[in-house]
Amino acid sequence: MDVVTAPAPTLLLIDDSVAELRVLIDLLAARKWRTLVSFDGLDGYRKAQVKQPNLILLDVRMPGMDGFGTIRRLKADPRTQAIPVIFLTSAEDREDRLTGLSLGAVDYIIKPYVCEEEVLARLGIHLELSRRLGEAQSPRPVEGTEQSALVSAATQLLMDKLGNPPSPEKLAQQLGTNEKRLNEAFHEAFSLPVFAWLREQRLRLARQLLSQTDTPIADIAVHCGYSSPANFSTAFKERFECTPRDFRRRIGNQDATEDGAEA
Repeated sequence: MDVVTAPAPTLLLIDDSVAELRVLIDLLAARKWRTLVSFDGLDGYRKAQVKQPNLILLDVRMPGMDGFGTIRRLKADPRTQAIPVIFLTSAEDREDRLTGLSLGAVDYIIKPYVCEEEVLARLGIHLELSRRLGEAQSPRPVEGTEQSALVSAATQLLMDKLGNPPSPEKLAQQLGTNEKRLNEAFHEAFSLPVFAWLREQRLRLARQLLSQTDTPIADIAVHCGYSSPANFSTAFKERFECTPRDFRRRIGNQDATEDGAEA
């Protein structure tokens, strides 16, 4: 009986540094993963539309359309919005990492690539997660293409202005609709009104930042749009049944326990 072998994944590398691209290409070639290369954001976006890679590695700092502009285009386009994006960023660019995650990146990799095994492990994890999600996902349809486009535009705008979103009235005006129709579209898509959906996105992002970074809690509160750490703590506790400080402490204890078990 013939064994069907899954095709090798394709990764799109978008970076204007030839030297750094060479390092990644060599790493991926060792795994026999296929690579596509682009030296600027606009060309990378167009290649993603046509080639449909399994994963995109995206540099932040590029001439022309930078990494942030590129991911906004990718996530607004139905043809590319489901492709996972990993940002490539330097160690000191903490704000870039936070911005990238808020725009929809699934992870980031620090340059220069000191630990090649870690880079490959992260890529492998996200390729597998993407494969499983593609097999299991059965999204709830939004009736009508116009309504679907309205929800897509609204969610992109809100995520772009996560820390300082427009009022419900202003949001509807910017999208050429009214508050009632916008909330109906969100209820159909997510079973939540617009700003309940936004609250959930803020808290999910906050939880991710608490678990994956050492960013001060007060800074996370501001980044996620809370007027004070106290308001953030109250909202977080209502949603996750623990304070941000307790949540971070649990994650730290869990990591310490796992490290001890490995030792």
